[in-house]
Amino acid sequence: QVRLVESGGGLVQAGDSLRVSCVVSGGTFSRYSMHWFRQAPGLERQFVAAITASGANTFYEDSVKGRFTISRDDAKNTVYLLMNSLKPEDTAVYFCASRNGGIRRLPAPSNFDYWGQGTQVTVSS
Repeated sequence: QVRLVESGGGLVQAGDSLRVSCVVSGGTFSRYSMHWFRQAPGLERQFVAAITASGANTFYEDSVKGRFTISRDDAKNTVYLLMNSLKPEDTAVYFCASRNGGIRRLPAPSNFDYWGQGTQVTVSS
């Protein structure tokens, strides 16, 4: 089946940049809309960014607009999230998710076909 594996998380200081990646295997990556969600301790999973299957359109949660950029490389079956000007409140486990269809903003299980295990991003003050 399809597997999504995130990487690139780590510990950074406020104001730094970090790029996390999600590699998709076992499926037709170019057909999937791709999403990033995050979940901080004690909080519910939150939408961060999404990109359509074609890569033509991107969407962002308000708090990351202007700071984060989602992109995809179909040749590498990879979706990226470049995070600039990181803040302590960005600290969370970042998950990627795929959907064989259009963009969805709510992390309901029925909305997505596959999820990765997540990668930890910690931003110190």
